[in-house]
Amino acid sequence: MLEARGLTKRFRSLTVVDHVNFTVRAGEITGYLGPNGSGKSTTVKMMTGLLHPTEGEILFQGRNIRSGDGALDFKHRLGYVPEEPNLYGYLTGLEYLQLAAGLRAIPFDRATAKANELLELLSLREARWAPISAYSKGMKQRVLIAAALLHDPDVLIFDEAQSGLDIANSLLFRYLLRTLAARGKAVLYISHVLELVEKVCEHIIVIYQGRVVADDSVTSLRGLMHLPNLEEIFKQLIEQGDMESRARDIAELVSRP
Repeated sequence: MLEARGLTKRFRSLTVVDHVNFTVRAGEITGYLGPNGSGKSTTVKMMTGLLHPTEGEILFQGRNIRSGDGALDFKHRLGYVPEEPNLYGYLTGLEYLQLAAGLRAIPFDRATAKANELLELLSLREARWAPISAYSKGMKQRVLIAAALLHDPDVLIFDEAQSGLDIANSLLFRYLLRTLAARGKAVLYISHVLELVEKVCEHIIVIYQGRVVADDSVTSLRGLMHLPNLEEIFKQLIEQGDMESRARDIAELVSRP
């Protein structure tokens, strides 16, 4: 179980994340949603240990991920796919996975065999010897997903991991999320693709202007708000106003001579 308690991040006088509390449970896919600038990415960077919180703490199995044995244990048991696929372009796909496995202290022969199998299953077998600089964005995303899974982590954090994937690989990724959760993994999925979140996440958290405005199952939120789907719920929660009217105003503005 991964838990955020009073998580807060300030940059000088600007509060980006404001006393956020939520729990990511084993065996469950938790969706983390919010508009651009709501604090999603900052939260994720704190949850993965890349940023220090100004206040609050992150606990894994009851231990702070930033102190002592708790920090080391969490790093060993975390798999993370960042939003941007920043990889070493001069390495091949296979070499990158071998490097990632080496950092996890996985023996080279076992790592190579596992990496080759993952590349095969992710439709990257033919490209495994090509430099990553020649890969498309979707191919880079699949390499990152493989790297996050190599060491069989207990906690998985996917930040817009579907970005760049084609239809077939998006469908595979959706099945993969469900399978990982069914095997007892705690999965935190950050996305703005509401359709995907509604289809795969049992639980959702919505953040707006740095604060959590919803933390419940999709089914419960539909019932409480008497709305048919997550898109309508999301629009209500983030106070976006009349979207159709704003869209018309934009279209009219750009058509003016």
